[in-house]
Amino acid sequence: MALQRIHALLLLLLLTMLGLVQPSYGQDRMYQRFLRQHVDPEGTGGNDAYCNLMMQRRKMTMRQCKHVNTFIHEDIWNIRSICSTTNIQCKNGKMNCHEGVVKVTDCRETGSSRTPNCRYRALASTRRVVIACEGNPEMPVHFDR
Repeated sequence: MALQRIHALLLLLLLTMLGLVQPSYGQDRMYQRFLRQHVDPEGTGGNDAYCNLMMQRRKMTMRQCKHVNTFIHEDIWNIRSICSTTNIQCKNGKMNCHEGVVKVTDCRETGSSRTPNCRYRALASTRRVVIACEGNPEMPVHFDR
């Protein structure tokens, strides 16, 4: 997991130095946040223990328990390829969303836990997701639904 993240960062750095990718600081920060919150290519997910561990490990239980989060179990290149599909409308009305079918684990807070000991229920599936993409080339920056 960490090795894949390092490889992705090194590739992004190399492409940036070659001038093939020119992310703005804000877009890069949003992309990194997307990776931290939603991408786990090595994971299989599917159970409550997975959600409890990953939500804490990915720092989504520090100030308060994040109510809902989705982890995508696909290679980052497969996720980035969703950005090349037809634009659709996001929940906020913008037209920078794209949809694709991926393996996911949805983590839902049980409602009875308190930070930092947040507790989650897991649901693993293969389903349609919608992500917002920005930049040139477009990269995922927000999990819309």
